[in-house]
Amino acid sequence: MNILGTSPEVIDLAEDRDRFRMIMDKLGIPMPESGMATDVDEAVIIANQIGYPVMVRPSYVLGGRGMEVVYDDDAMADYMKAAVGVTPDRPILIDRFLNHAMECEADAISDGTHAYVPAVMEHIELAGIHSGDSACIIPSKHIPEDNLETIKEYTRKIAEEMHVVGLMNMQYAIEKGKVFVLEANPRASRTVPLVSKVCGIRMVPIATDIITSSITGRKSPIPEMGERKIPYFGVKEAVFPFNMFQEVDPVLGPEMRSTGEVLGLAKSSGEAFYKAYEAAKAELPLSGTVLMSVNTKDKPEIVDVARDFHEAGFRIVATGKTHELITKAGIPAEYVKKLYEGRPNILDLMTNGKIQLIVNSPVGKDSSHDDSYLRKAAVKYNITYITTVAAARAAVEGIRYIKEHDSKEVCSLQEWHKGITS
Repeated sequence: MNILGTSPEVIDLAEDRDRFRMIMDKLGIPMPESGMATDVDEAVIIANQIGYPVMVRPSYVLGGRGMEVVYDDDAMADYMKAAVGVTPDRPILIDRFLNHAMECEADAISDGTHAYVPAVMEHIELAGIHSGDSACIIPSKHIPEDNLETIKEYTRKIAEEMHVVGLMNMQYAIEKGKVFVLEANPRASRTVPLVSKVCGIRMVPIATDIITSSITGRKSPIPEMGERKIPYFGVKEAVFPFNMFQEVDPVLGPEMRSTGEVLGLAKSSGEAFYKAYEAAKAELPLSGTVLMSVNTKDKPEIVDVARDFHEAGFRIVATGKTHELITKAGIPAEYVKKLYEGRPNILDLMTNGKIQLIVNSPVGKDSSHDDSYLRKAAVKYNITYITTVAAARAAVEGIRYIKEHDSKEVCSLQEWHKGITS
């Protein structure tokens, strides 16, 4: 018996896409446009029908292995040629990539007739980063209330339609205010311990009781379980092994690369984020110099982040266009240094301990400039680095909170749980 989750209609999004889409259509729940292909020509046709960029992946995948965001026909052809084991029974799955979408997930406990969702976990990184690698916050801070209600409603509908008995994990993305379902996993997820700790709910024992009810005769508690108001935040941060593999580019993407995770709890989301980074052995500095080098699509957003770091007392070193945008935004020139060709260069500054934090969103494969050396050097010299603007925004919020309050609140789980109300 599977004590963590079982279902008479176990549906895997990768294995039975058509069947899952039929259920979603029946329930009126939107999914990104998708298709399946077994050769290059078919894949290119489907991708053009959907519209680039698209997310591609093998039919059978664990931890996001083989997943990639593809932006044009040439890249699609390269991906298909490199794909191994593609057959009519094991096609490549192609989904529309949701641009600049907020990703989130919901864990549920279901008794086959009713489902309960303790909280919605908001990903700090935008869609495109594997859920296991993304920093997450519980309860959600930025998802609009109507979207939260939609997510909970969709989760309940899917669990009840699939007659899930036990635990279930749902993954969603919100694009332009519309909620799309990405995955339905009728099983326990790695997020169950995190949700249990933050929400003060023993999810596994409850699920076990439900699964074994035919033996024990215990009544399902799900119908009586109501909303819980959590007066604090929990932030999950992933732990990575890059310090052991210093020649590997530590950039994040659809493939999962983390080997563990930690949880920070605090009354403010900023302090919780700071605690999570500290627990992951990537402590955020409270002063010094931050290096900023971001890709073209992130440049408009980096200005506000730079302003926040300046107001937190940091000096800024920036490259090219990034420097131009920051100085035009009104940050005094004496606090912003532009990197020029020649010495000292970026590596010199990092080697000599002149950089305390790096904010670098990768330029991507299509750029003639390879910035992976920067991230590898950060690992080598033990400099905390951030590879998304969303995470940089959360980081500076945490730094400012700690500096303003000069301490971190430490409480036991039991003390945190006392503040939860129904």
